[in-house]
Amino acid sequence: DMETAYNDAAGRTSPDHLDLLSGAIGGQTLSPGLYKWTSSVTINGSNVTINGGANDIWIFQVDNDLSIADNFDVILSGGAQAKNIFWQVAGNVTMGTGSHFEGIILTQSQIAMDTNSSINGRLLAQTRIDIDQSTVTNPAQ
Repeated sequence: DMETAYNDAAGRTSPDHLDLLSGAIGGQTLSPGLYKWTSSVTINGSNVTINGGANDIWIFQVDNDLSIADNFDVILSGGAQAKNIFWQVAGNVTMGTGSHFEGIILTQSQIAMDTNSSINGRLLAQTRIDIDQSTVTNPAQ
């Protein structure tokens, strides 16, 4: 099921946003839609807000790595729900110490959650998941 979901998300074409800010998305408010990066994506310098309604969908296609720096967060607003946010990542995913993340991560490689990081979502990796004194909460259905 994980591979099917990964391939479905990766196979979406005609992104609404292509290579937004060259992948440095800290400080951004992201509306519903399909986002694609042909590079890595980093969240640092400021939190990222995902804003939209309860039934809106976000798909983030990342051709390389995804990382969130220590003590930064992905925040939901406007009724957005973690169960409707999909991060399809071809490389590694790293959640820095004390960071918080929202959504379902589908990666071809590895997910690493550093100490005291947390996610409201799901972790689905084709190779490995490392969790170091972190919290994973399944999103509300």
